[in-house]
Amino acid sequence: MHFLSHLKLIKTFVFDMDGVLTDGGMLIGNDNQWLRRMHVRDGYALQLAVKSGFRIIVISGSNSPQVADRLKILGVEHVFMKVTEKVKFLREFAATNNLSLSEMIFMGDDIPDYECMQLVGLACCPADAAPEIIDICKYVSPYKGGYGCVRDIIEKVLKLNNKWILHTNTPST
Repeated sequence: MHFLSHLKLIKTFVFDMDGVLTDGGMLIGNDNQWLRRMHVRDGYALQLAVKSGFRIIVISGSNSPQVADRLKILGVEHVFMKVTEKVKFLREFAATNNLSLSEMIFMGDDIPDYECMQLVGLACCPADAAPEIIDICKYVSPYKGGYGCVRDIIEKVLKLNNKWILHTNTPST
């Protein structure tokens, strides 16, 4: 199936956190708190996808209450941290919630995402993903993790489904 045709079938976005929603770097504070960087344009796309009826799932082996809080503010209800067996978790979550794996995009960037990416309908990754991940992806975003790759794939899906909202001040003719 052609890449663009497959995008029209997507109902659920699944994202890894570190290296996808964030740039993968960490600042370590004096109190040993780990700080992560996220892009506001990714946030805009996430909240628009939620408002447009798409499901967003975040599955991370790491933990960041701050990122989870930010995602919840954007309307993302399904944020799972400290997941040690991502593929098992994704299978069980899909079955429990009656979700089709073939209607999912999984965007990951490193080896812990590999099996999940092979399980779903469309595997994609940021430009700076590990070579093994790039090799199995049907789409590699031109944007790096934490620098707009999430918006890139969401925007493509929403545009193909006529759900990307553009606000202009120009009068209609």
